[in-house]
Amino acid sequence: MLPLLVACNATPSAVNEETVSRAADRQGSDTTQALPAPDTARTKAVSALSDTLRVARLTHNFSRPKGPTDKFQLVFRGPSILEGAAEFTITDPNGQVVFREMLTEPDLEAVLVYEMKAPTATRAERETFVLRRIDRFFLPVQFHTPAVGALTPFVGGIENLAPATWTDLAKRPDAIGFEYLKGKEDRRHITWSPLKKQTVRLQ
Repeated sequence: MLPLLVACNATPSAVNEETVSRAADRQGSDTTQALPAPDTARTKAVSALSDTLRVARLTHNFSRPKGPTDKFQLVFRGPSILEGAAEFTITDPNGQVVFREMLTEPDLEAVLVYEMKAPTATRAERETFVLRRIDRFFLPVQFHTPAVGALTPFVGGIENLAPATWTDLAKRPDAIGFEYLKGKEDRRHITWSPLKKQTVRLQ
């Protein structure tokens, strides 16, 4: 919100009753003028930025094995660390978003249970853990080449993953895979499929 500036008379004793009376008369006779409409577009833009609590970024090859890199980004937004959600995106060198997924706060916090030394964690401990998960969401060790081993058999059950896509990736030793954890034990593995021209999930 834009600050409201209020003009104040520094010497109130200089205002006599006659001056106040004339001012009141003019106010009553003047035509009321409407205030300009608020700039809602600016307000929304400021709000969208102000609720961003944490951002993690990394540039790394993904949609192509060499050359210009892709941008990995995790933006966590919300009223507080324990009440927000994160948007995970991968943007190729041309500015096209090739992957997008929403992660809830529980998706990031769930594995805290494996580190707890007491039955419950304090709010501060939970917040610290979520922030650490965000900061360490993109690590070099999470990238793998090849994305699919040449002799790795196809395992069905993954949505939108066809045997032909798997076979094509197995023939590409330079294909790059990225692994990340969602929730407590949902380990995910994604890669770019030149055959389908989109990001596919392998695990």
